[in-house]
Amino acid sequence: MQTRTALGSVTELWRYPASSLAGERLDAILVGSESIDGDRLFGLVDASDNEIARPDREAKWHKVPRIRTRLSPARELEIAVPDGDWLAAPGIESDRAVSAYLGFEASIRPFRRENAASGYSGPLTAERYRKAPIHLLTTASLARLKALHPEGATDPRRFRPNIVVDMAAIEGSFPETEWIGRKLAIGDLLLTISEPCRRCGFTIIAQDGFDNDPAILRNLVRHNAHNFGVYCTVDRPASMEIGDMMRFR
Repeated sequence: MQTRTALGSVTELWRYPASSLAGERLDAILVGSESIDGDRLFGLVDASDNEIARPDREAKWHKVPRIRTRLSPARELEIAVPDGDWLAAPGIESDRAVSAYLGFEASIRPFRRENAASGYSGPLTAERYRKAPIHLLTTASLARLKALHPEGATDPRRFRPNIVVDMAAIEGSFPETEWIGRKLAIGDLLLTISEPCRRCGFTIIAQDGFDNDPAILRNLVRHNAHNFGVYCTVDRPASMEIGDMMRFR
């Protein structure tokens, strides 16, 4: 039975059409049993060896999170490098722009052929692992990290959540990390919190609006066992939108 007391409300919704590239902030999303509609359909690879971008592991990829992405109304990927125009991708022009920006030959490729625009016949790339359909983060945890690291920019984009829930800060606590195994209702969507999200070097990388900051990860290692936010599985798919309330089931 659903409790009447709301834990908080949805304040940000994100999807990431291309793995490791900047996400797309939305007012509403459709959550299926396996993933968010339009989430992580493409990868960026080094064209010389087909290695997929790993900003958490190699410095050559550190500029990748500054490349913007969005899906067009026709559900086709569009990308834009900093100071560049929106370009259809995958394609020769978009690959040329990304390669010039990164300083080596790179290519955007779909994980599955059906992800790309009709008529695409180029190569695919192997999908990076997907831990769970949903990554959820609360403003309470962001506030806790800010309290530990006041000079740092605890911008949600560092952590690539799908759902950010606004809730009151709890002193000394990263609350959702303590909810593993519990069930949540957000509007008509039903979720089970499956595991904490273990953070990697991606969290320290600079993006538009904030600088490289190794202390972000050091504080999470020291104070929350390397974790920040949680992964969720989907019990009942549904659409959701900004302002939807989150409750325990």
